[in-house]
Amino acid sequence: MRSSRPRILGLLHRWLGLATAVFLFIAGATGAVISWDHELDAWLNPLFYEASSGTHRSSLDIAAAVEARDPAVRVTYLPLAVPQGEALQVWVEPRINPATGEPYEVAYNEISMDPVTGAELARRMWGEVSLSRENLLPFLYKLHYSLHIPFADGVDVGSLFMGIIAIAWVIDAFVSLWLSFPNWRSWRKSFLFRWKKGGHALTFDLHRSGGVWLWLLLLTLAVTAVSMNLRSQVMTPIVSWFSTLTPNPFDSRAPGTPVEPGIDRAHVIELAEAEAKRRGWRAPAGALLFSPEYAAYGVGFFEAGHDHGDGGLGNPWLYFDSKDGSPAGADVPGEGSAGDIFMQAQFPIHSGRILGFTGRVLISLLGVLVATLSATGVVIWMRKRRARALVVARNAPAQRFVQAMRS
Repeated sequence: MRSSRPRILGLLHRWLGLATAVFLFIAGATGAVISWDHELDAWLNPLFYEASSGTHRSSLDIAAAVEARDPAVRVTYLPLAVPQGEALQVWVEPRINPATGEPYEVAYNEISMDPVTGAELARRMWGEVSLSRENLLPFLYKLHYSLHIPFADGVDVGSLFMGIIAIAWVIDAFVSLWLSFPNWRSWRKSFLFRWKKGGHALTFDLHRSGGVWLWLLLLTLAVTAVSMNLRSQVMTPIVSWFSTLTPNPFDSRAPGTPVEPGIDRAHVIELAEAEAKRRGWRAPAGALLFSPEYAAYGVGFFEAGHDHGDGGLGNPWLYFDSKDGSPAGADVPGEGSAGDIFMQAQFPIHSGRILGFTGRVLISLLGVLVATLSATGVVIWMRKRRARALVVARNAPAQRFVQAMRS
């Protein structure tokens, strides 16, 4: 039993690695880039980010103008303030066409507005399958977590698939750690890099020792990847076994047919600001979210330009029922049960934003390492396969001679 265990684990590591290699290579390479998606996208597409300086118009007025200009869309995410010189990036989605009962066909979901003049600067379909300048970063971002696999019957198949890949990655992390330390006498080898030898020896060390040195960070990345893609299907049920989770509208409600709100945006912001004042929050209301499928509003509190919540567990959000404005929950970083805080930490950890700039640099490096481990794993397998084929080819004449003598 003891002698067969390493062989079984070796086969498991091989097939898990081969099954996930391409997908983890893509996830690692794109993850290294999208850690800086905002900065790179602004560099590639200044029209989406640069605007006039001066007195800003009300974001609510701009949102109303967007919807008046195109009645087929509704604003679903609206920054309430932006820094001087930056554009207001407004997110929209199609309304339901009453004549057909289906959403209107709309060719964009993001629109950039000048907060001073109220003029439209640019628009695009974020996440479109395109390598054009304006779509490159959104394309890479969506490729990272869904491979651009289309929805099927309303199910995000791509996110589910990459979540399954992440589960396999978690399992393989423990298998590879076991294989890296077969016994206590040779444990030092698993930390060494044979730089001078190069070739296959160095490739093997990059794969094994590279994974060992940063094993805990890679495992953390894998676990948070499961959380990002399979939050409700896997992570929430598991965490609920150990700690009570406080539900928000997206956990306690099932998505349904998109509905029109029963109260306007200004009223929701008033309700949110009153509640924030009661809680003693000092940050202003920074953004307004509307989810037609969940019939809920959300108001985030942060200073202009800090919508990504760099550093810590992110920004606090208050939620309200879009029909009557009744409270529908809250996400307050650092508050709640141990399970709540664990779930709050998943995106900040996965993106590196929990440590600010330093964390994002680390995530970029880990993305490169994940891609490297995937590539070296495939190279090692191909070399071993080629070596076995050569051995078989060399032994073939002898085997044929033995068979002939037996016959």
